[in-house]
Amino acid sequence: MTVFPLRPLLVVEDSAEDFTALTRVFRKLNLPHPVVRCEDGDQALAYLQGHGQAAGWPDTMPALVLLDLNMPGTDGRAVLEAVKQDPRLQALPVVVLSTSSSRRDVEHCYQLGANGYLTKPIQYATFEAKLRLTVQYWLEASELPRIN
Repeated sequence: MTVFPLRPLLVVEDSAEDFTALTRVFRKLNLPHPVVRCEDGDQALAYLQGHGQAAGWPDTMPALVLLDLNMPGTDGRAVLEAVKQDPRLQALPVVVLSTSSSRRDVEHCYQLGANGYLTKPIQYATFEAKLRLTVQYWLEASELPRIN
């Protein structure tokens, strides 16, 4: 039997504060997957489209992408669109994390191919509960595609 290392969880988040909150939840959940952070859309696309090519980046594709929507430069919408239009990446689950609860943003992300959309609540306990459910669903309950 071949044992595969756990695929990483990719977090695309420009806010250090939000990333710290995410990692706090992951530690509390004893998340066994390594967490890779990209601080902007360009860095995320460089990793996803050229995985294994840059020193220090994992050579495996992530199991799940948690994508901030509103970032300077290449924002989450552009990353989502690029991922879902790339035949090599389109099966990759992407869940948008945003402070925006605008119906327009939610609908647009689903039109672009998002697999989920979560608003970032102000209260930490609510944030933790949402992330717990998301991580359990995508990393424990779902059968994920193998993406090379």
